[in-house]
Amino acid sequence: MFKKYILLISILSAILFQGCSNNKEKSSSANEMLSGPEYVLTGLDKKEYVVKKSAQGFVLEGAKDKVVIFDIFATWCPPCRTAASHLTSLQEKYKDKLIIIGITIEDKVENAKLEEFAQKYKAKYILVNSDQNRRLSDAIVKELKLGERYPIPTMAMYKNGTLINHYVGATQEEFVDSDIKNALGK
Repeated sequence: MFKKYILLISILSAILFQGCSNNKEKSSSANEMLSGPEYVLTGLDKKEYVVKKSAQGFVLEGAKDKVVIFDIFATWCPPCRTAASHLTSLQEKYKDKLIIIGITIEDKVENAKLEEFAQKYKAKYILVNSDQNRRLSDAIVKELKLGERYPIPTMAMYKNGTLINHYVGATQEEFVDSDIKNALGK
């Protein structure tokens, strides 16, 4: 009887300690399954922007009831350069009702190069440069079903985590403006 009791306690202890494992990878994936992945982006303004995956799309923390556009671009891309001034025009028009985040797909690009891009092409909206850029842009594009080798620029527009529309390649400002108005109920 005593041997059975010791065996039972040993098995329960093993199960208990296995469940309390300090394995962060398992813990992280379990958290992602419950709340969705989280992406922490660092802007040229040194602020952190937290984006979370939701059931319907992607949510920017602190952007409730605002339209959020994720602009996936590269500094060397001619259509991306053209889009920058159009996005700036929209950001200025809608002010605090719109948040545009430019996500460069370039690995290890220096902030100076992004700042030069912003100045030269009048990109007066949030540009982020962090190790999470590629991870987030790949996740957005995967959800949009654009394939692994997706074209740029690619823009995805969300409101409260729900996809409004997306645009691939050079897109006229008027089309994006129209979708922003509709999303804001104007």
